[in-house]
Amino acid sequence: MSGNGDDAPSPGELAGVFHVAAVDKRDGTVRYFGEPLVRPDAVVETLRPQFAQSGYSLSLERQPAPPSPVQPAPTAPVGPAGDGFETRETQQYALVAEPQESGGIPWLNVGLLVATIASTLFVGASSWYYIPVTDQPLRIFEAWPFVAAMLGVLGIHELGHYAAARHHGVDVTLPYFIPFPSLLGTMGAVINIRGHIPSRKALFDIGVAGPLAGLVATVVVTVVGFTLDPIQVPRRVREGGAEYAINFQDPLLMQAIEALVTALGVGTSVGPTEAVHPVVFAGWAGMFFTFLNLLPVGQLDGGHIVRAIVGQRQETVAAAVPGGLFALAGFLYFTQDAPPVGFGVWTLWVFWGLLAAGMAYAGPARPTVDEALDQRRATLGLVTFGLGLACFTPIPFEIVAT
Repeated sequence: MSGNGDDAPSPGELAGVFHVAAVDKRDGTVRYFGEPLVRPDAVVETLRPQFAQSGYSLSLERQPAPPSPVQPAPTAPVGPAGDGFETRETQQYALVAEPQESGGIPWLNVGLLVATIASTLFVGASSWYYIPVTDQPLRIFEAWPFVAAMLGVLGIHELGHYAAARHHGVDVTLPYFIPFPSLLGTMGAVINIRGHIPSRKALFDIGVAGPLAGLVATVVVTVVGFTLDPIQVPRRVREGGAEYAINFQDPLLMQAIEALVTALGVGTSVGPTEAVHPVVFAGWAGMFFTFLNLLPVGQLDGGHIVRAIVGQRQETVAAAVPGGLFALAGFLYFTQDAPPVGFGVWTLWVFWGLLAAGMAYAGPARPTVDEALDQRRATLGLVTFGLGLACFTPIPFEIVAT
């Protein structure tokens, strides 16, 4: 690429879709100021392939007048003094073409993925397969099914967002996995949306694609996990003298899957000295993450979906979320027995209440074209929230004395 924007499509090539009054080229980014000749949310969808061939990502924005004179389009009228420039005082549409990053190996993504695989292998082997990793380090690779299930669920969730963003021409990174050598081996994965979201439709599609894709993967993982043989809990663990244990509670969706697998006769029973296969726990984690991501607040997936459905009223919905989580925490604090350690499950909801309050204050994503969402997508959004509720349990885990 030339780097100066000269290889971007000319104003004449946008005829019939976007009327160009002036063009501004700065640092390789090209802004076409003018008015859409089709529905605003259809401009980017129509022109995206054309710009992609030239190596540009595309977004439609509302921008104020440029801070300095811009080059007029060949067919645009000139200013009254005949100086070849226009003067703008109000906001107008700007079709923004930004150079796409050149291809290459995303080393940060790769490095974080490798680190997350390592941390998930270690946690899976030592905590869920009961392998004495320090004494038998090579056995760590026996935990690969847990790693594949856990990272598969997280990766497919994020790739759902990625595919929807690319479909709508939004600049987005590949997933960044977050290693964390405790309990799960990871704190999840994220993608970074670097481009502007053109419309409510795009915002909805990007927001809903992750939970739905991840939930499909979660169901598959859970079904497979219930068909695998349980893990034998070693005597050293059963009689290790631990003061407390953590019991995980199953949400409705997991209970339904277990009942179905059992009814079909393909499930496996768990004996008194056994534990369910770790792949089952990967499915549990996928459901838990799905529910948390669907909280209708801020930049979470649920916040994107509600913002796309109800518009700016999403802020009213988001303001109620922290209060609901704090109320749940208070209810559990006063109704549950005190745990054998200094904290209980109520602290989880206090943490998420504080996090939700910060997200609500920061506000939701704002699409460039804020037009109403179609009924079909609104209905899909409600179904998605219903699935999210099926992944919820008010007491995800209990800390009990042994």
